[in-house]
Amino acid sequence: MAVSRRVFVATAAALAVTGAARPASAAPATASEDPRYRIPVSPDDTEADLVHKASQVRPTARQIAWQRLERTAFLHFGVNTFTGLEWGTGDEDPDVFQPTGLDTDQWARALRDGGFRLAILTVKHHDGFVLHQSRYTGHSVASSSWRDGRGDVLRSFADSMRRHGIKVGVYVSPADENQYLHGVYANGSARTDRTIPTLVDGDDRTPSRTYTLPATDYGAHMLNQLYEVLTEYGPIDEVWFDGAQGRIPPDKVEKYDWDSWYTLVRSLAPDAAIAVSGPDVRWVGNEGGLARQDEWSVVPVQEKDYGRTDYALAYDAPDMGSRDALVRAQPVADHLQWWPAECDVSIRDGWFYHADQQPKSVEQLTDIYFRSVGRNSVLLLNIPPDTDGLLPAADVVRLREFRERVERELPEDLARGARTAASPGRVTVDLGEEQEVDRIRLAEDIRYGQQVESFVVEAQRDGAWTEVTRAGAIGASRILLLAAPVRARRWRVRVTGSRGAVRLVEFGLYRSQV
Repeated sequence: MAVSRRVFVATAAALAVTGAARPASAAPATASEDPRYRIPVSPDDTEADLVHKASQVRPTARQIAWQRLERTAFLHFGVNTFTGLEWGTGDEDPDVFQPTGLDTDQWARALRDGGFRLAILTVKHHDGFVLHQSRYTGHSVASSSWRDGRGDVLRSFADSMRRHGIKVGVYVSPADENQYLHGVYANGSARTDRTIPTLVDGDDRTPSRTYTLPATDYGAHMLNQLYEVLTEYGPIDEVWFDGAQGRIPPDKVEKYDWDSWYTLVRSLAPDAAIAVSGPDVRWVGNEGGLARQDEWSVVPVQEKDYGRTDYALAYDAPDMGSRDALVRAQPVADHLQWWPAECDVSIRDGWFYHADQQPKSVEQLTDIYFRSVGRNSVLLLNIPPDTDGLLPAADVVRLREFRERVERELPEDLARGARTAASPGRVTVDLGEEQEVDRIRLAEDIRYGQQVESFVVEAQRDGAWTEVTRAGAIGASRILLLAAPVRARRWRVRVTGSRGAVRLVEFGLYRSQV
């Protein structure tokens, strides 16, 4: 099970902490209001203007729901599982795909027992082989002799995840080396209006609505496959794109129809977060699962390539959202946007299953957890199914051990039910008696944006307040590990810098049982 959130027994208003910057005046957006998840910037903006605008940015409801997930799972599965490659070639024999023991309920049980709340399946990787019964390609499960060509991994996956209380996400690679070999991908075709879905011979669908969207030949191919995935497999909660081009000649580039793809996803799956190459969630910038020491959800962005949300600074910039970063990005930034970080990493060295690899240790996974979830990000952990169509036994055990370890690291919140007092710039907790603490968890009410720039945690010892630790940004989740337990009855967090009015909803104190 996931670590439960420990929330103050007090109203958000009572916990308001006024910062030095101009206060944020807006309440959280309702469904009928503009959520202001992005605010334009101007070359004439001063640093104070930029900071004020950053304080006004608010997440959408779908972004708030996504950040609350904390731990999500990735499942890389396809022809690469059987060829031993990480990047396929697009000319694989579909018959190589033979997961004769496929058991997606086993996947779901393992993920649930590991504390995961959403899982993303690689419905299509760069090789173009798709795991559902698509009308638009011959490179799919329908062309394999597995289950006499009637197998559908996506359907089995979606049904199993929902049966076990796990939300469903899909990864549909923008790159497609099979369609390149067929002259569709990167063929230089012009963008023209396309009708989606594009009905084919023998098509028995009678769509209640069609969409006319600008696209290249390949852009239309992607739209049609997205339409299948988003209309035939139940509610989808995350659509994951990357920006890969595949292993095609460097002079052949497919300029993706991001605007049309986004429009279709928003229409067919309005609650789904569009991740990585999308407006809702950004890639943290590495594949080690590690967030920055201070990870901001409000960052400068620019639009590229038919409306793609892109970084204004380098994707792996060590500082993405501080005051200095806002100023550095100003020459190229179009907006300040709520664009929180997703930290992806594989439990094994590769993204697809390889028999000679073993899962990371519990210690490694726990360190990644604290450096992702503990730094205002969501952890996306890949667990690749094997050639039988099962999650390997060693990985299943490791997932359960990982969840149990996190629960021991953050057991009962000692501050739950404790007396809490708030005053400008600080929140104080009285535990009633001296207790040892070595883990501290903080969270802002992100409906009101991300405001804290710096803070200090103090404990009262021998009648005097003594600094225990300090840090910068908080956001949706900040977990601090103390080098040694500190014993005290009264604790407080004191905000020393902020962009606007701060609303803390969590000040958790823990004694690790590890």
